[in-house]
Amino acid sequence: MEQAADLSYFSLIMKADIIVQFVMLLLVLASVWTWAIIITTRIRLTKLHAQAADFEKAFWSGADLDDLYARVREEANHPMAKLFVSGMQEWEQAHQDGASANRIRDRIARLLDYRIEVETEFLGRGIPGLATVGSVAPFLGLFGTVWGIMNSFRSIAASQNTSLVVVAPGIAEALFATALGLFAAIPAVVAYNRLTVAEDKYLRRLEKFSEAFQTVVGRETDRVV
Repeated sequence: MEQAADLSYFSLIMKADIIVQFVMLLLVLASVWTWAIIITTRIRLTKLHAQAADFEKAFWSGADLDDLYARVREEANHPMAKLFVSGMQEWEQAHQDGASANRIRDRIARLLDYRIEVETEFLGRGIPGLATVGSVAPFLGLFGTVWGIMNSFRSIAASQNTSLVVVAPGIAEALFATALGLFAAIPAVVAYNRLTVAEDKYLRRLEKFSEAFQTVVGRETDRVV
């Protein structure tokens, strides 16, 4: 009577071909990296939205812009505060340069657009990696599957035996590689879509603040110039 094959996960990994083991290792690392990006990006975006809400409350509280600027310019630690500080610095410099009202508006608008682009690059850090994992991991798992099945055929040819004891381990490790590929890819694709939407939402919040700031500064410029 043939001995039953050990098909535990640990056994599948330890007895797999070196190529399949390498594929499994890559997929496990990709999965860990994916979840690290998901968690850190979600925490970062949640914190940024909370900071933006507090800053918007202070901005619309009716306090003098110069007073708000004096409070935050030394410790602007989030994108919205940085936008505000950059805009106020450019406003002061433009007045010192004797620029016209239209020129002041133009300088501030261009500077804020640039600052938003810089902050967008920071926000999107790591997210493109999720798209890479989502597109590559299934094919990497498929490669492990094909290699495992090839090993099964070689075992059949070498032993002239088609019983499950010979075939099952290779097939099982092949399917396990496929499962690992999907385990890495599915969260990556879902997270990429959700985090991209969350990133765009925060970007729109910065753009709306930029427009509001330019409107307020424009009124002050018309009053002063």
